[in-house]
Amino acid sequence: MSHSPKPSTGESAASGKPEGAATGDPELLLFDFDGTVADTLEVSHGILNDLAAEFGFRPLPSGELEAARAMGTRQFIRHLGISNWRIPKLAKRGLQLLHERIGTVNPIAGMPEVLAELHGRGHRIGILTSNSESNVEAFLSRHNLPYFHFVRTSSKLFGKGREMRKILAKEKCPPAAALYVGDETRDIEAARETGLTMAAVTWGYNTAEALRASAPDHLVHSPPELLLLGGRV
Repeated sequence: MSHSPKPSTGESAASGKPEGAATGDPELLLFDFDGTVADTLEVSHGILNDLAAEFGFRPLPSGELEAARAMGTRQFIRHLGISNWRIPKLAKRGLQLLHERIGTVNPIAGMPEVLAELHGRGHRIGILTSNSESNVEAFLSRHNLPYFHFVRTSSKLFGKGREMRKILAKEKCPPAAALYVGDETRDIEAARETGLTMAAVTWGYNTAEALRASAPDHLVHSPPELLLLGGRV
């Protein structure tokens, strides 16, 4: 079943409008994948606990999932007792397991319609993710989502900032003319580092409170709110 985004408390959530000041109409829209476009939270939780058994770190009981969503990425890694030097190997193994289960992953409820509308408005849309290109392409093909002009991946957990700069250079797009849409505090950090406007969505891996504390440019509580950002977005 596809995850239905639920508004958090607050005036903007109740009004159906994104939090944050109005921005200009972006030339380039970059989307994270896991938790933003694809509802991978449940399958990723299962994979995490499979990896815990395989690699010997602390598993995450279902009762602790919401508390974990309130943590930043670095805090979460410390909470599970994962050594930084093990992260690359864990990430590689996790992507392999996700590839085996990608057929069970559905889009976030309402996201296909929003992507179709953005594409119809003529926006250039891409994906920047820590997932693998093969996983993303399999998902997009299965769910008939032909709206993305490119898929770029970051092999490092905290390497999105560097990839953002490469994308901007290739697309000949200044940072101020690009918008990144993601669901984690590390996405906010990467966008700030690169100078991109950041729209943080509350239906993914981090809670609205955790995202708000990292001060994104926008806080978005449901996919249709993405259509209200900027001039025509």
